Order: sequence, then structure tokens, then C-alpha cells
Amino acid sequence: MRRHTCSAIFLLSSGAPAMALGPDLTVSDITSANTYGQIDGVHAFMFGVTACNLGDADLSWSGVSEAHPVLAESLYRLSEGRLLQVGISHVAHPFAALQTGMCSMCDPAENSQLLGPGCASPSSTSVIGSQASLGPRAEVNASTGEVQYPFTGIGQSGAPTERRVQVEAGDIEPGGKYFAELQYVAADDAGAGAGLNNASYRRASMSAGESLTLTGPTITQSPAIFAWADEVPGVQIVTADVPGDGRLNVGALATQIGPGLWRYDYAVHNMNSHRSAGSITVPVGGDVSEDSFQAPIYHSGEPVDNQPWAFSQGAGAATWSVGTHSPETDLSANAVRWGTMYTFSFVSDGPPTTGAIEVGMFRPGAQSSFTVSGPTPGTLCAADLAEPFGELNFSDVVAFLTAFGSMSPEADLSEPFGSFDFSDVVAFLTSFGAGCP
Repeated sequence: MRRHTCSAIFLLSSGAPAMALGPDLTVSDITSANTYGQIDGVHAFMFGVTACNLGDADLSWSGVSEAHPVLAESLYRLSEGRLLQVGISHVAHPFAALQTGMCSMCDPAENSQLLGPGCASPSSTSVIGSQASLGPRAEVNASTGEVQYPFTGIGQSGAPTERRVQVEAGDIEPGGKYFAELQYVAADDAGAGAGLNNASYRRASMSAGESLTLTGPTITQSPAIFAWADEVPGVQIVTADVPGDGRLNVGALATQIGPGLWRYDYAVHNMNSHRSAGSITVPVGGDVSEDSFQAPIYHSGEPVDNQPWAFSQGAGAATWSVGTHSPETDLSANAVRWGTMYTFSFVSDGPPTTGAIEVGMFRPGAQSSFTVSGPTPGTLCAADLAEPFGELNFSDVVAFLTAFGSMSPEADLSEPFGSFDFSDVVAFLTSFGAGCP
């Protein structure tokens, strides 16, 4: 069951946006998957789509100017409780709209350079995956819907894996859980205030032959980060709308992996914020180890540096941040840009509590950061050995006696360490009597 929470940050958002008058473009169905083989361990995929105009006005779809939507495709993998974005494509520049009634009552536009109200425009993988119509994401402002045209590489082709959704061999797992995500961006859609429902996702399975098959229904008007909450109990997702910019989603999960040890996973997803995200800071009350960073790989000439974020710890906080950059290198720095999700993890002996997770914005604006509430490592409490953590009760006494009897490390609370004696019992009773912070 999804747990979707909100926080008093830039603007509150708790669900699908209200439909605006005017054009309203969304992905109504992810229809097919195509596999393009692999080169040097890099695999490539693309997906077919049906676009729908849910609004009450024509949507521009000009194939010979910047007045058309673009489509970004991504693949996510669920692995050991973490959701990872393992592949992204360049954006497809569709050249014409069909006018079918696959969405609702279609009021056809006068030509194929428009998509009429209630009308659908289906596109196969052979159309969407054509390299000649795939251009860099960096040439799109997802907040305003502005698209560069002609785009870089227009009319050109290349190796079979080029510009398509690229997935490295290490993320190919036959039988694993995958999710395809498709997202449209369009200027008149964004201008009508309808740009927040443009992403949809669908489950996919990986065969032993390393091809993808779509399974289950398309989950419309929702990015794939919400699959994490639907698949893994305890995941919390908070939505943040940046005034005058776009939307980000922040996910968090605490998982106990051993006695007195928890893994903390965080994900920052950028739906359509041009300002993007450049850091995440988590308050920590215990020791931290095994920090990790994961992000999709930009490729095929996309002008973004894939340098991993730096990790630092101090003053009761752990921080990941994008590499050093300046206004001259902002276009290439590895920020969490639109249509991408970055994942961060560490292990801590601090039990879960609710803390303020701070996300720093990459490009300048009125506010440099925002905070959301989620699970963070609390101050270590020696007597808090059993669920529910943060509360001392008889279950903690039982857990201590069990650990003491088996000479487990969590019961070794006093010097001389390595020896289980009455001093450990006194230390436990003292901590239990004092209560946890």
C-alpha cells in the first residue's frame, strides 16, 4: 500500500493536480517494448505509447517547429528493497499527431499538427525508437515546456544502442522487477498548468534472453517512484512543488538489516523542475557506514557529466552533493535533472526516528533548499533492542536477556568489552531507567 505524505515546503501537493482548462497531455498507455540488443555490455530498449489530450483545447504538435511535445523514456529496477533508475533515453520528437478515440470522446483537430480535445495519438516503438527523431534531454526545459528545434542529431542514426534507453549489464536480471516510465513535456500543456500529470509507468519483466515484456496495467499520471511505495512496505514519499518552477518527489525507507543496524534509503525524483536538485542532507544520531550513490547514466553525447556525488559527514548530518560547478559548467554538472531519480543509502546503528531531510536546489532561486519529513537515524539508545523502536517496554528486557544469554554484541554494554558480566546488566538497567531521547 502506498504511503504518500506531504510537507509544508514550497507548496503543498497531495495527489493528482486539478485539471486545467486548455490542453492537458498525458501518457494513457505504455503499449509495447522493443529490445535492441547489446554492445559492450550495454543493452537498449524503447517503448510504444498512447498519448491523450485530456483538456478542452487543441494541443500543438508541429513536427517542423519547436511547438510539439517530446517524450522521455526510462527504466527502473527494484532490487533488495531499493528502487533504482537504471536507464534513460534521449527524448523523442514526434512529427505528427493521430486523432483517435482511444481516450474519450475525441473532437478531432483540423490537421495532424494538433491533437484535439479527448483525442489519442498512439505511436509504436519503431516510431518512438527511431534514432533520427531522438534528441538530448538537455535541450528541453520541462518546467516551461520549451524545446530546442532543430534539435542536436536530427535526422541522424547510429549504433543500435545509441540514444535509446541504455541499461548496463549489471542491471540486467532475468526475472527481476522492472518498471518502464514514460513522460511527455509540451509548452502549451505546461502553460495551461497541466504539466504535473504527464508521467505514467508500467511493470515489465526481464526474460532469460534479456528482452523486456510489459505486464500488468499502465499506472497513469504517476511517475515510477510511486511503484517503490506500492511494492515495499514502509516507504514514505513526499511531493514538493517549487513556486514558478516544477515538482520533485522525495522517497525514504528505513530497513533493519541486523541487530542494532538499519539501512536508510533515500530517492530524489525530479518530475519537471528546471532548477533541479544538487544535494540531500540527512540528520544522523548514530554512526554511519557503507554510503552509496546511484544515478542513471547519461550517454550518446548528452552534455551531462556522470560524476558521482560526493559524500560527507559532520555536525550530526550526512550529505551527498553534486560536484563543484560554476555558472559556466551548470549545463553539464550531474544534478538531479528533470525525468531522473537519484538514490542514496547508508547503514547506521541509530534506530529510525522522524527527521527533517533537506534537499538543496541546483540552480538559484528564491529559496535555496526545502525540507521534508522522513525516517532518519536517531540517537542510539542502548536499551532499545526490540520493536517498536523509540519505546522502551518488556520486549526490550526480553531481547537483552536473550542477547546476554547468547553473548551477542548488543548485550555487551559496559567495560570490559568482550566479557559478559554484571556490569552489562547494570548498564542496561541504567539506560532502560533513563529512557530514550
